[in-house]
Amino acid sequence: MGLVVQKYGGSSVADAEGIKRVARRIVEAKKDGHQVVVVVSAMGDTTDELIDLAGEVSPIPSGREFDMLLTAGERISMALLAMAIKNLGHEAQSFTGSQAGVITDSVHNRARIIDVTPGRIKSSVDDGNIAIVAGFQGVSQEKKDITTLGRGGSDTTAVALAAALDAEVCEIYTDVDGVFTADPRTVTKARKIDRISYEDMLELASSGSKVLLHRCVEYARRYNIPIHVRSSFSGLPGTWVSNEPRGDQPMEQALISGVAHDTSEAKVTVVGVPDKPGEAAKIFRAISDAEINIDMVVQNVSAATTGLTDISFTLPKTDGKRAMTALERTKSTVGFDSLRYDDQIAKISLVGAGMKTNPGVTAAFFEALSGAGVNIELISTSEIRISVVTRDDDVNDAVRAVHSAFGLDSDSDEAVVYGGTGR
Repeated sequence: MGLVVQKYGGSSVADAEGIKRVARRIVEAKKDGHQVVVVVSAMGDTTDELIDLAGEVSPIPSGREFDMLLTAGERISMALLAMAIKNLGHEAQSFTGSQAGVITDSVHNRARIIDVTPGRIKSSVDDGNIAIVAGFQGVSQEKKDITTLGRGGSDTTAVALAAALDAEVCEIYTDVDGVFTADPRTVTKARKIDRISYEDMLELASSGSKVLLHRCVEYARRYNIPIHVRSSFSGLPGTWVSNEPRGDQPMEQALISGVAHDTSEAKVTVVGVPDKPGEAAKIFRAISDAEINIDMVVQNVSAATTGLTDISFTLPKTDGKRAMTALERTKSTVGFDSLRYDDQIAKISLVGAGMKTNPGVTAAFFEALSGAGVNIELISTSEIRISVVTRDDDVNDAVRAVHSAFGLDSDSDEAVVYGGTGR
């Protein structure tokens, strides 16, 4: 038996009973002969509560102190979990992200992992302990400040540790039984996927699927770490994310892997941009310098009479204000007419590796949206994905229509959400 890394989300450790249930599951893995490293998120809604509290104290808290505050949530859950494991007669040691050797860049609130040096973790498990690591956090390489990885960063912590420790598998425990063909909160007949490739999972995660963070999947693909997404509330097998078959289970070659949706984005339109080389570059350089990631981009054909065009793109709502401020500074340089901001949008994406070799997928997708009375504002495609932007109040009808149109509905309501958050 080798080493396994297990990650438990906030809904799994939301209260004392949840922590004790998780402790029993961890001890079972230890009894099976595994060395066990555990990564935990903050309990329940602790992180949101800390964010709200910071907002009451300071409208614009400093990044360094904000990170110091937010990491308290994971420290609480890791210590309580270690206590619960010891109460079951097994030795456990808890470690902060910095103690676990998670080295990051110096960007506060959304740091990226540079390296993992898990010497203390390896020594702890070699001594027979269960190592409990606080997820979502690390220490900056240059200034040695505490940093956080952004929302959902515990997934990335877990996969990074699994890679550094050469683990057999990284088990991501959440409040659903695996990866489903759609969000089970929206589509009750969503079907659980037994196996899915890194590429398809990366597209689903990037398109709004909440069960895994896209950075986590990127890391797993890079280091070829198999991920097993499971529920901490049941003993059912979950979803394997990898590019390799396991035993007698072949990789599924489904035409469509699933439908994802995202309501966390906003749309910015730069109106009246001179249609000549370099203008779009100036716009997106300003966005890049503000450290904002963008998603979909569409440029209209310029009007023959004016030589002007409109450029629209989507970005996280949380970055909307910074983006508008950055673009306003470029108005005199670029010479555009105005800016429009719209945060009442939603993105719906159809994902599947079989799409590129099957004609008619695009037509069926748009016919399903048309049948549901959903209007389309933006379109973006890749070899294995079609994404559209619609009004946010149309998103549920759109997802259900597309899910049914491609035969993804299960015969039974198997998509159980145990904890209610999906993480």
